[in-house]
Amino acid sequence: MILRQPSPWPELFSAAKQEAFHMEVRDTYSVPSESEPLRRFLNGEPPAPEYDKRPWNELVHETVSRGVRVTRIRVVTEPHSDYQRWLLSITAGNVEAGEDIRYLPRHLAGDVPTDDWWLFDGSTVGFNLVDGDGKPAGAAITTDPGIAAYCRSVKDKLWESAVTFREYAGDV
Repeated sequence: MILRQPSPWPELFSAAKQEAFHMEVRDTYSVPSESEPLRRFLNGEPPAPEYDKRPWNELVHETVSRGVRVTRIRVVTEPHSDYQRWLLSITAGNVEAGEDIRYLPRHLAGDVPTDDWWLFDGSTVGFNLVDGDGKPAGAAITTDPGIAAYCRSVKDKLWESAVTFREYAGDV
């Protein structure tokens, strides 16, 4: 594995030819750029007008425009953490940018990995690293065929049970 800091994601997305898939299993994240939008949400304030133009949505849109699928499964605990409630309130923007986000309640998921990771074109895995405070700390990147095969099998198994954001958000 190769440690990449601070963020290898734009480079990995640029290199993707078919799909960038994210396995997301944490109920809370401590991303510094999300602190203010999360605070606003928890205080009942509207999001800042520029929030829909966030760099993530631009990256997704650029990637999808090249014909690369961007997909994600969020395994979530119910009832939702404050962070997951906030994510549900902004996920429509991700979907509009072209990301296919699926939800799977943790109690229905069975065994899931304990770490978040990205799988690019079925062969490159990037494990999200966090520091002691839960803040992003880069990624561990591998092309190990055994690890990639494991990640593909998890994706295939859970994708069958996960529901689209629109379907899930209608039930929340």
